[in-house]
Amino acid sequence: MVEEIVLVTELSQVMDLVAKKRNFLLSGGAGSGKTYSLVEVIGSVMENDPGAKIACMTYTNAAVRMIEGRVGAKNLQVGTIHDFFWDCIKPYQLDLKRSLAELINTEGSKISHPLGSVDADYYLKLDGPIKYKQTTRIAEGIISHDEVIQLTAFMFKKYPRLVDILKDRFDFIFIDEYQDTDPKVVEVLLKDLNNGDRQCIIGFFGDSMQGIYDDGVGDINAYLEAGLITEVRKLQNRRNPQAVIDLANALRNDGLVQKPSEDLTAPNMRNGEVKPGEILFVHSKSDDLDHIKSVIGWDYRAGRSMRELNLTHNLIAGKAGFEPLMEIFDKDPVIALKKSVSEKLKAADKKGSPIPVPEGATFDDVVLLTAPADKQRNLKRDLIMVEYPDLYAQVKDRSYEEVKKIYLDKDQLVDDKKESTSEENRTGSKRGTLIKHLFKIYDIVKLYEDKKYNEFIRKTYYQIGSIEDKRILQRLMTELSRARNKTISEVIELAHHTGICPKDDHIDEYIINHDYAYGRIGSVAFSVFIKLYDYLEGFTPFSTQHKIKGDEFTDVLVVLEDGGWNKYNFEYLFNKQILSGLSKQKQESFPRIRERSQKLFYVCCTRAKERLFVFYHDPSPEVIATAKKWFKGNVMEI
Repeated sequence: MVEEIVLVTELSQVMDLVAKKRNFLLSGGAGSGKTYSLVEVIGSVMENDPGAKIACMTYTNAAVRMIEGRVGAKNLQVGTIHDFFWDCIKPYQLDLKRSLAELINTEGSKISHPLGSVDADYYLKLDGPIKYKQTTRIAEGIISHDEVIQLTAFMFKKYPRLVDILKDRFDFIFIDEYQDTDPKVVEVLLKDLNNGDRQCIIGFFGDSMQGIYDDGVGDINAYLEAGLITEVRKLQNRRNPQAVIDLANALRNDGLVQKPSEDLTAPNMRNGEVKPGEILFVHSKSDDLDHIKSVIGWDYRAGRSMRELNLTHNLIAGKAGFEPLMEIFDKDPVIALKKSVSEKLKAADKKGSPIPVPEGATFDDVVLLTAPADKQRNLKRDLIMVEYPDLYAQVKDRSYEEVKKIYLDKDQLVDDKKESTSEENRTGSKRGTLIKHLFKIYDIVKLYEDKKYNEFIRKTYYQIGSIEDKRILQRLMTELSRARNKTISEVIELAHHTGICPKDDHIDEYIINHDYAYGRIGSVAFSVFIKLYDYLEGFTPFSTQHKIKGDEFTDVLVVLEDGGWNKYNFEYLFNKQILSGLSKQKQESFPRIRERSQKLFYVCCTRAKERLFVFYHDPSPEVIATAKKWFKGNVMEI
């Protein structure tokens, strides 16, 4: 009953601001139920004014469906931020085409064209409209997520009429997880929409401490100080036990102090009291994590609500068993050399002393051209020729222009990871063509092995017309399901020739036009891909620390290892005294890196509903001292 009073109090504060035509920010820490409050606000607005037109922006299609499911109304438009703003600008194709060309020609713009600059009417001459898709082809007038935001910010300033049109369409615009919103979007909503006579109330929902993405605004303190928006704080925590709440409060940097929920039915309550929970900071001079887990009682079994959180996919790949594929997508030596050569050519152009590349020059010719004139050698090339002679032989005599197009990126491999087996794939995935095809094959195999025959029949391409066809299919599927030790390319061919999952035009094109990449990937055992599949589909306990924002698990193990990523440094987080011993350059970056590490650590710790373990390998005495303070003495050396 008390919780209902608190919710009404927060809701009444927001609705009071709405009545006064004021923009508002409803902020709350992890586990406070901000999305629930968003739904409550929408419901109250509709109850007070049934004709109100409301736009609600979020980041995932899953969140869109959840909000629509709870508050379905004809006057409510729910969608992702990118879809919302594309809907705002796409009808005005003439202005859109002119703006795209102008942005391309603007110094410092993040939108570029292969030709460099373009004529002002370049896109007016193209057939058809500018299109918004998952991939960018600027030359063809096809834009993606990043370009939509850039164009929106540009056009709302260049064409003030867009502001009036948007205000005519909506009385309220609500943004979930505001801290992840691009600063340009926030500026459009709080500055550009502030112009004109018509009122449109903007409401933000989120938590600045969970602003862990570099392209997000993080906080809107400047707008709060300028009086353009008013904050309402949500202080109760419904997710975490007391021990985690205390730790989270120690980590916050904005003065918001959470307290346990007073709702006796909240998940973190038991028998009328908040769950005490368990937190433990574990450190060791050994990096044998399996031994650490055995000592603390970390026993993962499929289906248990547990997560081990590592900073990067690279740190997970070896543990989850797909390291051979990660090595190819993230550390290919030929691609690394190609990038180095390309950077040297660009640097020379900028200095005004371009390196002339003869027409038809081979890759090896250009590699040597970029070497110091007095040495005529390239150390990376020399090392590759010694360590990877077969790989370099494949590209050595090809034209530089051809090799320049070879592309492998780890997003093609590990993008679109699920945090549970029931989670749906999202739109906008960067997963590569070949990996998508391998998923199609193994989805079919898995359905057969799990005896989900109706779904299997719908997905397989094998045509069944008789009892004999069924017998043949059973034999073929048995052969395919036993092909784990074959190579990826062998499994692709087997699935193709049996008719279980034929190669489509995209795969045929990939094999022909990306033969270097296909040769590397295709030689890996299919069993390694299955390990990747299990990881991406949520069948393992592993996740990256960025991926799990918004999720919750019974037990959480946070591994504090930066993996060589210089954007984070957990020593900085626990040891402020290290600052005096840093170089001037590192001292300048210290506050930014520390805050980034602090927010990420906060997000990780607040996922735990019961037990939280944090492992730090070989920490300094200063780190241990801080851990004892934050973890209230719950520190163990192994």
